[in-house]
Amino acid sequence: MTPAARRQAAIEILDQILTGQPAEKELTAWARRSRFAGSKDRAAVRDHVFDALRSLRSYAALGGGGGAAPVSDGNATGRQLMLGALRAEEVDPADIFTGVGHAPAPLDAAEQALLQTAPQMGQAEELNMPDWLWPAFEASLGSAAETAARALQERAPVHLRVNRSHPDQAAAIARLAEEGILAEPHPAAATALCVTEGARKLRNSDAYTNGLVELQDAASQAVIEALPLADGLRVLDFCAGGGGKSLAMAARASLDVFAHDIAPQRMKDLPTRAARAGAAITLLAPGDVEARAPFDLVLCDAPCSGSGSWRRAPEGKWRLTQEKLDELCGIQAQILSDASQLVGAGGVLAYATCSMLDVENRAQVDRFLAENPGWQLQQDHGWQVHNGTDGFYVAVMVRLGDD
Repeated sequence: MTPAARRQAAIEILDQILTGQPAEKELTAWARRSRFAGSKDRAAVRDHVFDALRSLRSYAALGGGGGAAPVSDGNATGRQLMLGALRAEEVDPADIFTGVGHAPAPLDAAEQALLQTAPQMGQAEELNMPDWLWPAFEASLGSAAETAARALQERAPVHLRVNRSHPDQAAAIARLAEEGILAEPHPAAATALCVTEGARKLRNSDAYTNGLVELQDAASQAVIEALPLADGLRVLDFCAGGGGKSLAMAARASLDVFAHDIAPQRMKDLPTRAARAGAAITLLAPGDVEARAPFDLVLCDAPCSGSGSWRRAPEGKWRLTQEKLDELCGIQAQILSDASQLVGAGGVLAYATCSMLDVENRAQVDRFLAENPGWQLQQDHGWQVHNGTDGFYVAVMVRLGDD
């Protein structure tokens, strides 16, 4: 495919996403329809699509569309987003929009006139944030809010966790390099690596398939490092999802690790991942958790806005509403209440989110502690996207005794 044809493919995919279709679904459907597209073509089209979603508001403004409302509002088109992307990259759109072969159709008179003007954007629009969310985002991050918002417009780094049952960081880096994957230590966690070259080779590499490394953001690994884990403890990953944190805990010490999720199908790949990593993890159905309690430590990686991972899943930024955020906060509060009942006296309740919004983080913890005086905050910590990781938060609370 030519560069212009790749842009046209991205336009067509974006048009579907802008109607509310999931990005991954549309990318997969396009790839199945486009057998002529090679791996480099698929990667390039994917990059165009996700770059446009990360910078949807500013690209829409640069391309002549409205960028003030959600992804599915119809205020922008894929063509406008690609036109805006080219302008942001300082590439002359006329060189791409030629209509030759599979290139986008030539620019019309209105689009040509647009290229002669600079759009006037407000702060939230320029920073690619929803208007309604920007005040809360700014209040949560203070002087770092603008830097964080700009970081969310960039592609996320690829981080790996070195399995502790295998060689150390240096040995893992050497093994990866043998397969053309370059990586370096990441300061957020002792097990963390940042891939600097060859990331697309990773899933087919021996280092990955043999369990030497796992894909996991460095801040997610740091969350596990913050937990007081020791040999012999019984620990529960209460909102396990795909099980990344279950695996990371199992690698920290000789533990009895249990994984639970209200939607058990999310854990369907965990047994395979655990076998690859040499970890023993017991999956619990929703009705089985209480029978296995109490636990020494319960980790709640709660459902949240995902604002800390919007580089990886940028649709979430545009589909989040105040109503949805309020609903999530209610779910988080209920999860904390339910999980606290599973912790034994003197045990630990750890609350984590991949969010940078205070309403989902410290505000939730403060509310829980105010309503449950039998608990004490031991520590809490946040990681932000502009410091080289996803945005994460963890609070570690200790149960002082029976309420």
